[in-house]
Amino acid sequence: MKKKNVPIERDAEITVDGSHAISKFRLSDFLMMLFIGILSLTCIFPFIHIAAKSISSNNKVVAKLVYFIPKEITLEAYRAIIADAGLTRSMGYSLIVTLIFTALGMFVCICGAYPLSRTRLKGRKWLTFLLMVPMYFGAGLIPSYLLMSSYNLLDNMWVLILPLIYSAYNLLIMKTYFLNSIPDSLEESAFLDGATNFQILTKIVLPLSKPILATISLFYAVGRWNSYADNMYYIRSENLKMVQYKLYQMVASAQEAQTSAMSDAAAVTSTPEVLQAASVMFITIPIICIYPFLQKYFVKGTMIGAVKG
Repeated sequence: MKKKNVPIERDAEITVDGSHAISKFRLSDFLMMLFIGILSLTCIFPFIHIAAKSISSNNKVVAKLVYFIPKEITLEAYRAIIADAGLTRSMGYSLIVTLIFTALGMFVCICGAYPLSRTRLKGRKWLTFLLMVPMYFGAGLIPSYLLMSSYNLLDNMWVLILPLIYSAYNLLIMKTYFLNSIPDSLEESAFLDGATNFQILTKIVLPLSKPILATISLFYAVGRWNSYADNMYYIRSENLKMVQYKLYQMVASAQEAQTSAMSDAAAVTSTPEVLQAASVMFITIPIICIYPFLQKYFVKGTMIGAVKG
């Protein structure tokens, strides 16, 4: 006997373009949207609060009257930040360091992740294990300082770039993407057509990996842009200090009422709380300007491994 086809009700329907549309809106959907909305607000509200404080008057901020709407709008804190000519130069210097760091980091990550994702590489499991060791174990600050000193990298721009361009975490994510998204059969057909490993990587693998490339690039850029600890430990020259460390010094000098390290034009006239808010905005705005262009690929990259086809 033939089995009858019984229609099955579905909560989602496939539209003409292949996407899914919700045909029924359930209570669980509402609760999920409510949860995601609240979670999003916990990320948005602090940013709005900091932005409002950065352009509010000192008196209103000290009196705890500024929440999400600025009171007595003033740009005095931003003027204090920009007034220092060295700080403006540090912004350009930080952009250059971040770009070089991201480019070299991506080069190292791709060169490591692609071979490790191919099954034809002998001993790739052991190599992967060895390369993952730095993700769990570190020598510490003092041995790292001595190592940088032995390589004559102290007080040098490259000390902010070379030690961190290898990231075991980024390598693991990219390797996983290549392994799950680039089938061996695709490479085998390219080999039969006479393609070399370099041609396969540049003309097949990388064009098909835009989501993960954008994601890892953003990881590298944001990580370098927000970091100032290595700048504090390894750099002494004023012209080699990144803008993040400069702003850290400015906030610290405001908190301690010491501005001798800054130029006279950049003497802090705002309260530490207002200056700190303006500093956060000053550092965050460049990343916010870049993110919309990478958002499409970034969302795809962060979904690696979530769905297997």
